[in-house]
Amino acid sequence: MPVIMFTGQGSQFPGMGRDVLDEFPEHLAQADEVLGYSVRDLCLHDEHGRLASTRYAQPALYVVNVLTYLRLRRECGVEPSALLGHSLGEYCALHVAGVFDFASGLALVARRGELMADAAGGGMAAVIGLDADAVHDALASWSGGGLWAAGYNTPDQTVLSGSSEQVRAARQHFLDAGARSYVPLNVSGAFHSPLMASAKAEFARVLDRAVLRAPRIPVVSNSTGRLHTADRLGLDLGEQISGPVRWVQSVRLLAGRGETGWIEAGPKKVLTPMVGAVLAA
Repeated sequence: MPVIMFTGQGSQFPGMGRDVLDEFPEHLAQADEVLGYSVRDLCLHDEHGRLASTRYAQPALYVVNVLTYLRLRRECGVEPSALLGHSLGEYCALHVAGVFDFASGLALVARRGELMADAAGGGMAAVIGLDADAVHDALASWSGGGLWAAGYNTPDQTVLSGSSEQVRAARQHFLDAGARSYVPLNVSGAFHSPLMASAKAEFARVLDRAVLRAPRIPVVSNSTGRLHTADRLGLDLGEQISGPVRWVQSVRLLAGRGETGWIEAGPKKVLTPMVGAVLAA
């Protein structure tokens, strides 16, 4: 049995889900009821460019990711030995693990997207060609402040998050520190950083009211790089909004448990090459 992985923001595009959305009309009807708009129209047409906003990208990706997994299971008999999701994708993993039903998970994701959109401002960039220690050293020597490590995607790719001004200004500093490239990301906020503090605080109250069941299948927490436990689910999901995604640590944890098969469920392949880079290091 393989690890099933679910992608996060950045993998969305107009037209995504064209091959799965109409195969699950009951799920689409539930989604439209929860969201108050047509998720099919959003994904397939997006006439107003809403997928560029985290407010709409998060629920759209949740729906497409879950339906992609359901088709995999139906057509190929795929049953996961463990589950992993990158940022928003963690909610898809938790749904498959039985922590919440489809509609309840979507409601959480929609609220998460709204709160993160309200806290938006700032930006993100990927530093490529430096290991995490070198990135931390460069952050410590950066005089501008307002930058944080937001995601450890591969051994030589770390994502930074912070104010838009500091993300732009820090480019040369990281290149001088030895980075091969410094790539600004097309995102609408400084996600996974302390600048999401207001979203984290409000979402913690949402999570306090949510019914979160113990996972039936192992799921790795982005915020700790360890397996989720029932007693820490709400706390770890709240921390995830303003803390870094520990993808390298998460992949190594599952590889250390003997996992060898990895299947990505999402609109396009983003995580598969990242896993390959982690396992090859």
